Amino acid sequence: MAKSLDRRVGEAIKLFWTTRDSQSEKQGNQSGQKDAGLRAVVTGGRHLDGFTQLCRDLFVENGVPEAHVYSQSRRELPGYFRAEKNWDLIVVADGQLLALIEFKAQVGPSLGNNFNNRAEEAIGNATDLWAAFREGAFQPSARPWLGYVFIIEDCPRSQAPVSVRNTHFPTFPEFVGASYVKRYEILLTKLLRERLYDGTCLLMSTRTEGLKGKFSTPNPELSFHNFAVGLAARALSHARTK
Repeated sequence: MAKSLDRRVGEAIKLFWTTRDSQSEKQGNQSGQKDAGLRAVVTGGRHLDGFTQLCRDLFVENGVPEAHVYSQSRRELPGYFRAEKNWDLIVVADGQLLALIEFKAQVGPSLGNNFNNRAEEAIGNATDLWAAFREGAFQPSARPWLGYVFIIEDCPRSQAPVSVRNTHFPTFPEFVGASYVKRYEILLTKLLRERLYDGTCLLMSTRTEGLKGKFSTPNPELSFHNFAVGLAARALSHARTK
């Protein structure tokens, strides 16, 4: 099971890098220059489709009908602090919201510019979702399973210590000297332990090894295997009630 899952994750990693490369090259050919901060790939999208399809397959393999998994369209759900949010993947079966997953990635060189944005986005999305759930937005659903998958480039920039500014009050010690990889590890671990998310996954990959499907995780707690176990359990719990 673990080896098979690793192989499938490797295929998604390979697709991530090949899609990024092809989109970046296409954007450069069309415009004569590439978007600042590699926005060519971000605006092009599709580079995380391998992970979307993998999670979709895992739901289906564990008893959720394919028609109940939405990853291409009809992914909008009401929010509490905003009218709606378009999630990357949702599962709605028999009028009940079973699960939601967000897929995000960050590749250099603009790691410093984007980390806080990614953190605020992840925290805000979860906070909005649980407030909407509390207020009955998804009735008659039980508490849905919320997942977050993050891919970061493994490179000298992402592994280097990052300074902090203690202007008025001291920074929490775990952030002092932490690299961007470590900061994401801290973020995803805290999101999990604070129960803002039910499953979080952090994967690292270099550009060259990623094209071969190679990846790693800085913390076993944030492995895709653990993530998949939680996802499968949610799918099976619904399938058993049918």
